[in-house]
Amino acid sequence: MNKTFQNANKTISILGCGWLGLPLAEEFIKNGIYIKGSTPTHEKLELLTQKNIRTFQINLNPKINSNFDKDFFNAHILIVNFPPKRREDIVDWHTNQVASLIGEIRKSDIKNVIFISSTSVYADINNEVTEENMENPSKKSGKALRIVEELFFNENDFQTTVIRFGGLIGYDRKPGRFFAGKKQLKNGDAPVNLIHRDDCIGIIQHVIKNEIWGEVINACCPIHPTRKEFYKIAAQKDGFDLPEFVDGKENYKIINCDKLKQLGYSFKYQDPIDSLKA
Repeated sequence: MNKTFQNANKTISILGCGWLGLPLAEEFIKNGIYIKGSTPTHEKLELLTQKNIRTFQINLNPKINSNFDKDFFNAHILIVNFPPKRREDIVDWHTNQVASLIGEIRKSDIKNVIFISSTSVYADINNEVTEENMENPSKKSGKALRIVEELFFNENDFQTTVIRFGGLIGYDRKPGRFFAGKKQLKNGDAPVNLIHRDDCIGIIQHVIKNEIWGEVINACCPIHPTRKEFYKIAAQKDGFDLPEFVDGKENYKIINCDKLKQLGYSFKYQDPIDSLKA
């Protein structure tokens, strides 16, 4: 057991053990922490059990399934890690999902929540944005996340820290394929806002170790290469046809992560291009 982890004697529940949640759970378990993990599908329960995760099947459709095991919420910390579903009524649907979830948290002894959000909550203002930026985003997913963040912060029985991650990269997510071989791509000089999964896990652990509660935190690589620079290198690395971008930039944002650095976190990858070489 890693004795440096202050909360090693605590139970953490992770709602959503997917691409980020599962390796996050594995890292906690390495540090001797008891993990409860959920998945909406019966098929994945066995995989989570094999990883030494206490498994629960939980669906928010949009209300929580009536037959869920309430012991999932018997934990010290809850990590909420599921994105808004891509659907026409995404705002109402995701709001109802989270409202149902919060109703169950209220009934539990959970005192601290980490809500995994996204930098899609920010509008493209062609400038830098900090956690204080309040312009409404154009994407429905960003609007949905803005609303549910407020739902969490309006609760007095527990404290929530919101982590707004940039675009997730690393491991089997090969960004070089996104624009492989495409021509006349716009916004070639616009900055990218990306973060490697290793840093996502490190940041979540940092919040818990240092008991950083009641905060909103931007989280993406501090260095922002251009789209044409990053995606050409990414495509070349994995053997994809190189994309071709048009010069210029519009409808972009630069995510400022100074607050996270001030809170003491040191990035594994300052520049997303460095993560391509890992």
